[in-house]
Amino acid sequence: MTEATSEPHAIDWPLRPWLLAGLFAAAGLAINLVTGGHAAVAWQMAVAAFLFFGAIAAGFTVERERWREPAVFAALIGAVMAGLAWRAVQYGDQLADEQYGFAAGAVASALALPLFQASFRHRRLATPYTEVFHHVWTDAIFAAGSLAFTGLSWLVLVVLSELFHLLKLDVLRELMNDGWFGWTYSGLAFGAALGTLRNQAKVIATLQTVVLLVASLLAVPLAAGLVVFLLASAVSGPQVLWEATRSATPVLLACAAGAFVLTSAILRQDDAAMTRNRTMRIAALVLAVVILPLAVFAAVSMGLRLNQYGLAPERLWGLVAIVVACAWGLGYWGALLRGRRTGWTTQLRHANFILALGACGLALLLALPILDFGRISAGNQLHRLESGQVSAAKFDFAALRWDFGESGRRALARLRRAGDAKVAELASSALAQKERTYATFDRTNRTRADFKLRVTPDDPELRQQVLDYLIANAFLCQDRCVALDVEAAPGGGRRIALVQSGSYELLVSKPGAALVRQLPADRPATALGADSVVAVGKTRAIMIDGKPIGQPLDLGSDLDGGEGPR
Repeated sequence: MTEATSEPHAIDWPLRPWLLAGLFAAAGLAINLVTGGHAAVAWQMAVAAFLFFGAIAAGFTVERERWREPAVFAALIGAVMAGLAWRAVQYGDQLADEQYGFAAGAVASALALPLFQASFRHRRLATPYTEVFHHVWTDAIFAAGSLAFTGLSWLVLVVLSELFHLLKLDVLRELMNDGWFGWTYSGLAFGAALGTLRNQAKVIATLQTVVLLVASLLAVPLAAGLVVFLLASAVSGPQVLWEATRSATPVLLACAAGAFVLTSAILRQDDAAMTRNRTMRIAALVLAVVILPLAVFAAVSMGLRLNQYGLAPERLWGLVAIVVACAWGLGYWGALLRGRRTGWTTQLRHANFILALGACGLALLLALPILDFGRISAGNQLHRLESGQVSAAKFDFAALRWDFGESGRRALARLRRAGDAKVAELASSALAQKERTYATFDRTNRTRADFKLRVTPDDPELRQQVLDYLIANAFLCQDRCVALDVEAAPGGGRRIALVQSGSYELLVSKPGAALVRQLPADRPATALGADSVVAVGKTRAIMIDGKPIGQPLDLGSDLDGGEGPR
């Protein structure tokens, strides 16, 4: 019996496309009913995640004669992702890396799917690599094909809606604009395509062979390019990398990931299926070898960044990726050394299986609320500041406020009570910020003395109010600004125009209260009637029936470069 017919996917189930179409359509409709038209509420996002990921897990695993275990697996995947979604929304402002934790859960789920399909729960380490490999690639083809069909289904729907629009029938257009229809139709198309593809096991097995063959063609140029890169780095020194770009780490990790994928594509599921082409086999061997040097270079690049700027939640997640890459590189080197006697291809496949198990477990561990990268990073940044490794002027207080979660804000509160007056003031300024500022574009570490502010007419209380407002919005008044008392505000207080180069914003000042920004009211459109009076007003603006429209004419002259010909 061939591999294709020995797999669960090979069982033809005529009802599968209909059942999966109904499952995904119902899930899509339920997701819209739960979340449509509402703000992001924790329980709603949790239910949506359960429906979304649970339906996907069930769609890829359920069988006619075997549905209980897939149902339990789908419920477990849905429950894990629902918990992560609830945590990300409920405590998003307190967490430093809620999106990364959710992504780690998605990665763990994706890695667990082919292991479940290959009955890892029963076979454990005796699970054949052949079956795991088969499910990884067929699942990828199923997903890509189903997504492509969903996109084509929407394209057909758009064409039909335009066709009916010619007859003044816009029912289809209106349906497409309804959220419930979009979710339901997308689920229906995806489920029908997935069910149909899963019934075509022999065709998919052939397509998988073609996909792997095409992917293998990239291995030779990538292997040659990486060898040249490593040799050039050895000659010129790796410091050229750090001088040329600040994004060396992600580029190196991307190359290592590409080397892993193409190595696996050439290795196939066993030696019988592996290509006999000697050049491709050598390319696979080279790619397996270069993963570790690339990972080491990425580690060195990250080490330089950490030495300069210290720990941050995003950098810790980058370190996790580097650890995984280094583990894969070391595992491959160990497999190649063992394979001198037993065959290096067999050893590499075994290494892939063991490392995938470890990566799945690591991703699940990182998804759970066990390690607080915000707290770890905040402690490191405090140590750097208090030990003098970085000065207060160069310290990124805004990052602690916005990027480190509640741990970062607690660190700022501690610095606010510090003995150093400048550090305390900068920490207070960061805590008062209402919008995120970035050191690349704005000056984030600013005290009241740093703002070049003029108040007209001069009023000490108003000056204090404006400075408080600028501290909370540190991206304003980058050069200089003027606070101009314009007039009395409706409902009490004064209207203040905060004027900067080329712009201004209106604020409302009341005694003993913080300044409040006054949003400009939308000016209603002025209709031009048959008998409307059109003239130029005193402000040099075009008036329709006494109402100004557009920019003043003098402003247009300035934009055109001054006076025109006389």
